[in-house]
Amino acid sequence: MSKKLNPNLTNVNAQNELNNPNNAINNNRTARKIAFYIGSLNKGGAERVFVNLAEYFLSQGYQVIMVTQYKKKDEYTLDNNIKRIISDITPQETTKSRIINFYRRMHKLRGIWVAEKPDLVLTCVGKNNFMTVVTTMFTKTKAVVSVVGEAKEEYPNLLMKALAELLFPCAAGVILQTERSKSFFSRRVRKKAVVLPNSLNPLFIRQRFEGEREKRIVSVGRLDANKNHEMIIRAFAKILEKHPEYTLTIYGEGELREYLQKLILVLKLEEKVFLPGIIPDVAEKIEKASLFLLTSYSEGVSNALIEALALGLPVIATDVPSGGTVELIEHGKSGLIIPVGDQAALEEAMDRLLSDAGLADGLGREAYKIQERLAPERVNALWKAYFESV
Repeated sequence: MSKKLNPNLTNVNAQNELNNPNNAINNNRTARKIAFYIGSLNKGGAERVFVNLAEYFLSQGYQVIMVTQYKKKDEYTLDNNIKRIISDITPQETTKSRIINFYRRMHKLRGIWVAEKPDLVLTCVGKNNFMTVVTTMFTKTKAVVSVVGEAKEEYPNLLMKALAELLFPCAAGVILQTERSKSFFSRRVRKKAVVLPNSLNPLFIRQRFEGEREKRIVSVGRLDANKNHEMIIRAFAKILEKHPEYTLTIYGEGELREYLQKLILVLKLEEKVFLPGIIPDVAEKIEKASLFLLTSYSEGVSNALIEALALGLPVIATDVPSGGTVELIEHGKSGLIIPVGDQAALEEAMDRLLSDAGLADGLGREAYKIQERLAPERVNALWKAYFESV
């Protein structure tokens, strides 16, 4: 595993854990109990990571509960042996006072920790991190907070950052996704923080496609402003003059669907650009494509990018501020990295790879090696070792 992806696990017996992955966690004692706290299980990157981790720890003999503030219609499914608890207050408990409602939410969340008595709770994203640290204080439950996106966006103002600086050192653990994200926090937080990667979705562990690639360019992600699919469509319109045999497909759903559909019509690309929405078999749909694009303004470590690399696709991705892209790609060796928002750089990179099949194939072959680097059994062992140290 690369040095960037190895967390600083000094004095936590992590190496012993990695050297003996079959060591039973509940040997001669009651199985540990772990809770995961997140807004919902709506289909997104952080939610999928939490579900995968929950099911892994269940398979390792832990008791596992999943606490979410809400329950939404389109969610990931959980193993039946994982207890699901909704933490939000009911309509009957809701008042017109935001302060009273906030207090009741905090009180209810603390009541869950007191009643369930988990040894540890992992949480993520902005205010959830704060609520978990506060509600676990003076209980036997240890809080581990995590920052899964761009830290500057999760804590965008002075108040939010001040709360993070105040509360994160009170947590039992702090997990970040990139080395670059550490620079956002004070030395006090950095001393407690470790960098842990996300494991690869098992659905994307397969042999690399070696046949003739389809004349398709693909992207996967929510149709919102941050993903900047507009730049993809406009860049595609430009390179189509030189590469007319290609099509573009963007998988995902979101609030910009109507806007992007209108843009496709304005650029007269309705027979070349497709927005099929969310699909269940992403790996099957994209594994034979010629090129994968990620053009986000901001990401933590993109799961969609990890999955495209694992399939061995030639990839072009933006250098997001968190450092998530450079954690995954070595520019010119396993993919191409371009500046955020730079359409000209995207056009140049697309033309370069579509014009040079040998270069594209070489990048894809090197990218494919991430399957070993982020294999679930390897990455999950790191999470298990860290949790046990906490």
